Amino acid sequence: MTLISMLLALIIERLAVRSSAWQAQRYVTAYLKFSVNTPLATLARHRLGQYLWLILPGAVVMLLLCLIDSRLLTLIVNTLVLLVGIGCWHYRQLYKQYLNAQERGDAEAADLAMQQIQNDSGSSMEQNSYGQTLIWLNFRYYAATVFWFLLFGAFGVITYVLLRQLQEPVTLNAAQDSTDADNSVYQALQPDSDGPDAVYYMTFWAQWLPTRLFGLGFALVGYFSRASNALLGYFMDFSTDNEQVLTEVAVAAEPLDPEQLNTADETTAMVQLAKRNMLFFLALVAVLTLSGVLR
Repeated sequence: MTLISMLLALIIERLAVRSSAWQAQRYVTAYLKFSVNTPLATLARHRLGQYLWLILPGAVVMLLLCLIDSRLLTLIVNTLVLLVGIGCWHYRQLYKQYLNAQERGDAEAADLAMQQIQNDSGSSMEQNSYGQTLIWLNFRYYAATVFWFLLFGAFGVITYVLLRQLQEPVTLNAAQDSTDADNSVYQALQPDSDGPDAVYYMTFWAQWLPTRLFGLGFALVGYFSRASNALLGYFMDFSTDNEQVLTEVAVAAEPLDPEQLNTADETTAMVQLAKRNMLFFLALVAVLTLSGVLR
């Protein structure tokens, strides 16, 4: 059932999902606006309660599925949740604008499209090339989301996607407090006292293992010796930004000439590398499913 849900979600997302109803941003902003006017706001503002606030939506869905105990309903819900989790029509449209601008030789329009992708996604590595930005975006929307789906089903997807969207400026900008245009709803839910940022810590650890696993995938589907050497340097590193780790391994797996950076050749090469990696892991999931390891 896990493999069936994955394949259905990936196929439908490619062919038919375009409206905002199938994008996670809509539901995350709704959760923020709902929380700010309910007792959930108190939970979110508590330094430790914020962790519970972050896992609550996924836990509620998981509990309901357990109580109903229907394999068919679980399959449907898991597929729909994963479909929303991987939905990135906004970024796919911007990437299409970039490619169209490159084809007609409009360098300014191409740069603007990629800069909007970088700004909206909240990339922490401003020095990344366009291809590296797309590699990281692909990882966050597809690879990491599927990884947590494989481990925890709908609960894993909902929790990870909530963390992911809370670090995207485009999502936070969409959730403005109607009573104060200068104050976002998310800011109103921040803990009053200084302390660890639950979103930052949970996101870092939610991406730490998937980053290394998919970095290994880049090595297997790309330039193995260079990529594996780059990955080994970070394998037990618990402080370096995960985006830096993945993009450096990807660049090592798909070496390009410096003059190709920020061109259509680089972005195409990196997108193809990401696709080969996803196909490799889908094949691995299929093998594990047929062997009975996954169900």
